[in-house]
Amino acid sequence: MDKTYSIGEAAKMTGTTIKTVRYYDTIGLLRPTEYTEGGHRLYTSSDLWRLELITTLRYLDFGIDEIKQMLSGEIPLDKALDWQIESIETQMSTLSNMLSILRQAKEQEEASLQYIYDLVTTRAVNTEKRQQFILEKVEESRFLEGIPAEWRNSFLYNFNKHIIHQTKISAKQTIAWHELQELLNDPQFIADLKNDEFLFFNMVHRPHYDAARWVKKLEEIHNRLNTALKQKRSADSPYVQKIVEDTAMLYASSGQSVSQEDFFRYFAEYSQHPRTERIERFNTLCSTLSPKYRLFAKGNELLLQGIQWKLKQL
Repeated sequence: MDKTYSIGEAAKMTGTTIKTVRYYDTIGLLRPTEYTEGGHRLYTSSDLWRLELITTLRYLDFGIDEIKQMLSGEIPLDKALDWQIESIETQMSTLSNMLSILRQAKEQEEASLQYIYDLVTTRAVNTEKRQQFILEKVEESRFLEGIPAEWRNSFLYNFNKHIIHQTKISAKQTIAWHELQELLNDPQFIADLKNDEFLFFNMVHRPHYDAARWVKKLEEIHNRLNTALKQKRSADSPYVQKIVEDTAMLYASSGQSVSQEDFFRYFAEYSQHPRTERIERFNTLCSTLSPKYRLFAKGNELLLQGIQWKLKQL
C-alpha cells in the first residue's frame, strides 16, 4: 500500500500552504486519492508529485486554467510553453518600456508628475488612433475589397468591440498593440487571415441573413459558447452540437442546406485548417489586449472541437 499523507504534511513537504492545497481540491486541480473515516484528505506519493508539478508551473507563472489543460493533455506541452514564452516576452517588453519612462523622468532637472504623464500619453494609443489605423490598413491592403459595405463592419465587429474600443489600456497592452500593428502591416498575415476566414468570404455574397441580423445571431452563439464553457460542456454534448448546427446555418450561403453531409465536411475544413504562427500570435496579442477577447477565443476553440466531433460522426 502506498503511504498516505495528511493535507498538512503534503503542504509542508511541497513548500506550499494548507489553504492552497485545499483550494486546488475545490477547483478540481488536485483531488486527494483517499479520505479518512472522518472525511480528512489523504494524499499519496503520486498526489505529492502532481502538487510539486503544479507548484513548479505556478512558479513559472502559468495560470490555473493552463495548468489544468496541460495536466489533462488538452493542450500539448510545446504549445503551452510557446504561449508562456510569448507572455513573458511581452512582460519583459512592458517592463523595459516602463523603465525607459522612469529613467527619462529621472534625467530631467525638475522631474514632475506632469512630465511623467506626458511621457505615458505620447506612448499610449487612444481609441480614435487605433480605429484610424485599422480603417487605413483595411483600405490599403484591400482586404475587404468586393465585400458589400454593410458587411465590412460585420466582419470587424468583434475586433472593434473588444480591441479597438478599449477605452484605457495598460502599459502591457500598449506593447501588445504596437506588436499587433506590426503584424497587421505584414502582407503575409493579411493573406493568412483571408485564408483563415474563408467561410465568411464564401457566405457574404449569398447570406441567409442581412448583416445586422447576422451580427446579432453571432453574438447569441458566442453567449451560448460562454455558457457552455462555464458549465464545462464537452464538444460532443447535445448543447454544443446544437451550437455547431446553428453556426453552420449562420455561415451557409443562401440555398445551402446545413443538413447535407457535404456542407458539414466543407464547414469542418475550418476546424482542420492549420493555424499559421502569425494567426496564433494575432490571437495571443488580442487576448492580451482584452480579457473579453480571450473568452471569445476560448469559445471558438470549443466550437472547433465540436465541428471536429461532428465530422467524425459523418
